[in-house]
Amino acid sequence: MRHGKKFNHLSRQKGHREALLSNLATSLILSKRISTTVAKAKALRKYVEPLITKAKDDTTHSRRTVMSYLQNKEGVRALFAEVAGRVGTRPGGYTRIIKMGDVRLGDNAEMCLMELVDFNDIYKKDGAEKKGKTRRSRSKGKKEDESTGAAEVATAEKKEEKPKAEKSAKPAKKKGN
Repeated sequence: MRHGKKFNHLSRQKGHREALLSNLATSLILSKRISTTVAKAKALRKYVEPLITKAKDDTTHSRRTVMSYLQNKEGVRALFAEVAGRVGTRPGGYTRIIKMGDVRLGDNAEMCLMELVDFNDIYKKDGAEKKGKTRRSRSKGKKEDESTGAAEVATAEKKEEKPKAEKSAKPAKKKGN
């Protein structure tokens, strides 16, 4: 029975599954984009995102922990050098899964493209490189410059006048038939 076993076993034994995810994670870190099945990509996302989070703080302990998962020196080096530097400000969601819509010829498995989000320049907007955290505050909204405050009052009066004029221009509905 599978009581409480919520992750995808990918039709493999534990050792084989760990080796598969380790190799997929290393390939993703080194090449920044891989093509795989949707099921493997979803399982890989749960495997690699905690490793990327751990790579944000470059300590000996975190390097050893990541090394125990990846088992690849080049992968660990690339993760801590390149990837951690790019995702330093991102709070999570480091990977993107793009379904390609085609299926694998042999077993009809749905294929997808899995990539690291910060390494794809196609989806980046020019003006929105880094957006700082903003907090809404009442005190900043009440502050006005005298020159801009007068202009805002004038535009607010114009907005109020338009709906009144539109209401009077509409013909009244007749009661009856």
